[in-house]
Amino acid sequence: METLPKPTPTTFLVMANILVYVYTSVVGGNFIETSNSALYRWGQYNLYVMNGWYWQLLTSLFVHVDIIHLSLNMLFLLIFGFRAEELFSQEEYFFIYFLSGLCGNLLTLLMPLYTLSAGASGAIFGIFGACVIYVRKTFGQSIVGALLYSFLLLMMTAGRNVNIFAHFGGLAAGLIIGYVLARSRKIVF
Repeated sequence: METLPKPTPTTFLVMANILVYVYTSVVGGNFIETSNSALYRWGQYNLYVMNGWYWQLLTSLFVHVDIIHLSLNMLFLLIFGFRAEELFSQEEYFFIYFLSGLCGNLLTLLMPLYTLSAGASGAIFGIFGACVIYVRKTFGQSIVGALLYSFLLLMMTAGRNVNIFAHFGGLAAGLIIGYVLARSRKIVF
């Protein structure tokens, strides 16, 4: 009897995001867009977080505004996540993902009190940042290239209804973690 392969960190997170989207769709009665009530309950509403709903700093990493938002985030999670699996242990991967997402959401608290935010993009930016700087540093290359790639990606995603604070916070956390991990390892070529 064959057993199913164990999910990788990336496939686990993609499945978790999809399951949360399905749940919020069923609860909200709409598969195309997440209902406002679900967004205010499980997304990050700064007013609620400041009044004690701290769990939103983590639950909002799994809540998406609509099916397109979910699809694009999961596409980039697959692209950057599979690369991260090659570079980092499972524990490091999850540490990067969740700490980057948390940093992005904490930075979001600097936005107006009535800001509503949702999505995994801060965590995904962290995965990207950790990968790009880790590879550059590990191969003895200048980290300036990693910083330029990161800045370029950040600018390409800036736009209306985009939480640039979450993107920047996640990216900065990922860059720092990736740099520290690269410095801590002795790689022999």
